[in-house]
Amino acid sequence: MEITFYGVRGSIPTPGPETIKYGGNTTSILVEDQAGNFLILDAGTGIRKLGIDIQGVKEEIYILLSHNHWDHIQGFPYFIPAYSEDSQITITPGDTDLDHPNAILDQMKGSFFPLSEYELSANIKITTQTKNDWDYKSFKIKRRKMNHPGGGSAYRICSDNKSLVYATDNELFPPYPVQTKFEEWVEFAKDVDYLIHDGQYLPDDYPFKRGWGHSQVQHALDLALQANVKNLILVSHDPDRTDEEIDNLKEELHLLDYPFKIIFAHEGLILK
Repeated sequence: MEITFYGVRGSIPTPGPETIKYGGNTTSILVEDQAGNFLILDAGTGIRKLGIDIQGVKEEIYILLSHNHWDHIQGFPYFIPAYSEDSQITITPGDTDLDHPNAILDQMKGSFFPLSEYELSANIKITTQTKNDWDYKSFKIKRRKMNHPGGGSAYRICSDNKSLVYATDNELFPPYPVQTKFEEWVEFAKDVDYLIHDGQYLPDDYPFKRGWGHSQVQHALDLALQANVKNLILVSHDPDRTDEEIDNLKEELHLLDYPFKIIFAHEGLILK
């Protein structure tokens, strides 16, 4: 598989000179297999550039959403393929507490956006999943409930004899009722090639923001260690975290003797 990161920021877009290295767009990731099949993880503002790069493709476009919070759907109204009558787009929403599968389109209604969903020329289907595992082309997909206010889904995706887990906006040790226990996350991510996980907070952030639905970097490291993953990719960078601060944190972690590679995702990062 090949994984390309188009947006890695959490909560809100953060353009500016202090975030230009890692990027200020909210989450959107392209996953491709060797045969040229692909799917998209989330539709944050990063999906705008992603749409430019894939415009004109004849294959179906498949979007897996983790949940419906703004930073994971707000880029879709700027997704160029949605305005092409030649595009076939299927969207599978996350397993949220409030059943609102059309949220990604409803954000374009009323006074929220100058165009309505009915002005999108593409053939767009919202397809909910009742099962927690299914296949899409070459991709074998498993789903697990995230620990996040309002709910949502993490995904384990396998293709080409490789595997990844995508668990953004996931609080591993929440103060509210736990949907998935830490031990269950260890099993879900067991032996994956890439664990793409929320790493929004540091210990200084957490006393105030505990319960907001994100994990400390150290908690993600503990999960990667116990799950025996090969690579940990940290995403959902805090909107207040500057490039310099991320660089400093990366240097600190690289001094530690973890048996897996630690990667801080940035826009344009391609993992093969």
